[in-house]
Amino acid sequence: MRGLWLRNVWWMQRVALLPVHLFLFAIAVFFLVRLIPGDPVMIVAGGDDISPEQYAQIQDTLGLGGTLWEQLLTFLGRLVTLNLGRSPIDGLDVQEQIAWRLPATVEIAVIAMVLSVLATFALTIFALMKPKNWLARWVTFYARSAGAIPDFVLGVAGILIFYTVLQWAPAPIGRYDAGLRPAPRATGFPLLDAALSSDGILLASMAAHLWLPVLVLVVGSAPTIMKVLQRAIERAVADEATQFRIASGAPRRAVISSIMRRSMPAMVTMCGQLFGFLLGGAVIIEQLFSIPGMGQYAIQAVGRTDFLALQAFLLTVAAAVLVVFLLVDLTNMVLDPRRRPGVLAKGA
Repeated sequence: MRGLWLRNVWWMQRVALLPVHLFLFAIAVFFLVRLIPGDPVMIVAGGDDISPEQYAQIQDTLGLGGTLWEQLLTFLGRLVTLNLGRSPIDGLDVQEQIAWRLPATVEIAVIAMVLSVLATFALTIFALMKPKNWLARWVTFYARSAGAIPDFVLGVAGILIFYTVLQWAPAPIGRYDAGLRPAPRATGFPLLDAALSSDGILLASMAAHLWLPVLVLVVGSAPTIMKVLQRAIERAVADEATQFRIASGAPRRAVISSIMRRSMPAMVTMCGQLFGFLLGGAVIIEQLFSIPGMGQYAIQAVGRTDFLALQAFLLTVAAAVLVVFLLVDLTNMVLDPRRRPGVLAKGA
C-alpha cells in the first residue's frame, strides 16, 4: 500500500520541495551577499559626510537596519510578498529590471542549448559509428577537452578573430546596430519580438549580433554534452537488454531505438545542467558583447555594491535553475519509471 501511494504522488513530493530549496538558498544568498566589501550606505550617500540620523535612515531603506537576524527576517518577509525592493543606487524597481532583462538572457541560453544538443548529438553518433575516421578522432579529442578553455577566453578570441581580423561579425556593442529602435515588447524575448514585428532590418541586425556570442557558448558547452552522451550510449550498448536484442537478431532500427531510449535520461539531465551553466556563462558573455541582460545587471550590481539587485539576480537564477531541475526529474521519472520513489531499481 505504501509503495502504491508513493507511485501516485511521486511528482507531488518534488513539487513540494521546490519552495523549501528556494527558501534555503535565499538564506544562503542573504549571508553571501554581505561578504562583498564596501559599505552600501556610504555609496548611496555619496560620501562620508552624513549624520548618524541620515546613516540610519539609509540603512532602513536598504533593509540593513537592526541586527543581522532582524535584517534576515525583513529580507524573507519581502521575499514572501515578492517585493524585491527598489535599487538605492539608481532608484529603479529591481523586480521590473529583472523582468525586462531575464528574457534576453533566457533567449540566448535556450538558443545555445538547442544548437549544442543538436550539434553534439550528430557528432557523437558519427564518432561512435566510425571511430577510426579522422573527424571522429577529432570529436573524441574535443569531447575530452571539456572545461579546458574558459568562456571569457573563447569570447575574447571570437571577437579578435571574427570581428577584428575577418570582420565577419559586427562590433560587440549590444543586440543590434546603433540607430535602430527595439521592437515593440510583446513577449519580452528580443529576437522573437523582432520577428513578430516584421521588421526585417532589425531582425537581421539582431541575428548578426547574436550568432557570435551563441557560438562562444556552444563551443564552450558542447564538449561536456559529448562526453556525457558518449558514456550514456556506451552504457546503453553494454546493457543486458540491448545485448539480448543484438544476439537475437533484432532489426537494426529496434536496437538503435532501445539504445536511444536508455540513454535519454542522461541526456535530459545534462540538458538541465547545461541550462544552468549557460545562465551563469551569460554573465561573462553579456559583458563582453555589451548585451543588456541578467549577466550585465549582476556585474553592475557587484561594482556598485547594490545588495538588493545582486540578491534579486541570484534568487532569480536559482529559481529558474530549480524549476528546470524539477522538470528534468519529472521527465526522467516518466522516461524511466524505475527512478520513481517506491519502485525497485530492478525487476520493476
